[in-house]
Amino acid sequence: MPRCSSLRARARGLLAPCLRPSQAQRGHHAQSHRLLLLLTLALLTGCATRPVAPTAPAGRDGGPASPPAELHKVPDAEPRVEPIRNGGPNKPYEVAGERYEPITTDAPYAERGLASWYGNKFHGRPTSSGEVYNMYAMTAAHATLPIPSYARVRNPANGREVIVRINDRGPFHKGRIIDLSYTAALKLGLLHGVAPVEVRRLTYAEIRAGAWQKPANEPPPVFVPDAPPGSPQRETTATATAATTGSGYWLQFGAFGRLDAAEALRERVAQADLGLLPLLTIVREAGLNRLRAGPFPNADEARAQADKLRTENGLESSLVEPRR
Repeated sequence: MPRCSSLRARARGLLAPCLRPSQAQRGHHAQSHRLLLLLTLALLTGCATRPVAPTAPAGRDGGPASPPAELHKVPDAEPRVEPIRNGGPNKPYEVAGERYEPITTDAPYAERGLASWYGNKFHGRPTSSGEVYNMYAMTAAHATLPIPSYARVRNPANGREVIVRINDRGPFHKGRIIDLSYTAALKLGLLHGVAPVEVRRLTYAEIRAGAWQKPANEPPPVFVPDAPPGSPQRETTATATAATTGSGYWLQFGAFGRLDAAEALRERVAQADLGLLPLLTIVREAGLNRLRAGPFPNADEARAQADKLRTENGLESSLVEPRR
């Protein structure tokens, strides 16, 4: 290493007078020599230390490369009464010139707006509450809701609802009101991107009364997850046994009491699948409006399309077999 050899030679020259000082120098230049010695040692240490590579810039956020199976079965956060403390994550703060004043009382709160989600980029990092972010947990970030607190989040496009624990601050993008964990977004069918949601805080009274366990207004839509690959497909009341027209295999995305909810999901599925599905239709069967896509010539092709929609768009579906 020529550069370090040169520095060592310079160091020996600099150290020589320090090692063999005269009597006059001892009294007059002792402090200067000590500083010079420290400087020389720093130069030598720099040669012996491997340079640290600069940290790579952070890329775009995303989900896990290999997400755990059956994340849609992860239970919602279970609300409990947790004290709200002043200060800490609940003190006023400012981001990008905008001031935020978190709520510090047990007050009702409801709003509509856009939801986004955050995943692998922040997984394992501390949140505003001091807890470590876990993208597989049912949590969320909100700009002003108390930390900690609990909220019910509803996706009006498909009727799905989840309960999350607020333990972080954000999102700080215009129009967005909540940042969901990866799993919460998956359960709501929001992995495709930003989408409208309804957020309502659960008050202490509701938590104590167990009101959060009751369905809000109407019963939730029926969603049947796909069976594991290779396992037999069973006919159930929720999936029915056939589509309305023709033969072949169909995918069912949901069953709704209200027609407008089924139509809203049909529009979203149509956008998500990029026109790859042969047909999207709403079937009225057993008192429910069932959104189905098909027909597919065989079960393997239908399952392949279902896997694509699940991994890329967070859309769950079930296989509907033809009548025998």
